[in-house]
Amino acid sequence: MLRAGLLSAALVTTLSVMPASTQELFIPLGQQGTRDAISLPQTGMKAEGVRVRWGSPESTRGPVGQPPISQWHYPAFVVYFESERVIRAVVKRTP
Repeated sequence: MLRAGLLSAALVTTLSVMPASTQELFIPLGQQGTRDAISLPQTGMKAEGVRVRWGSPESTRGPVGQPPISQWHYPAFVVYFESERVIRAVVKRTP
């Protein structure tokens, strides 16, 4: 018990003496498209519905992992699927 108390006191003393330093990090976001300015697939849509509405993607990736996640790349956005359902649509960054 005494040993635990001494260890706690030593830790508190050490932490109070150590200088705190912070660094501000700026990450430029560039010109990102707004979700309101473009029609995107909604969460839960089936892959076939996306293909009917927006056509065939320029490229695809996946499926990868379990559950299987795949990506469909269109000129202005990327659609992420879990199995055959949309889980997210993301507007591509425009430089």
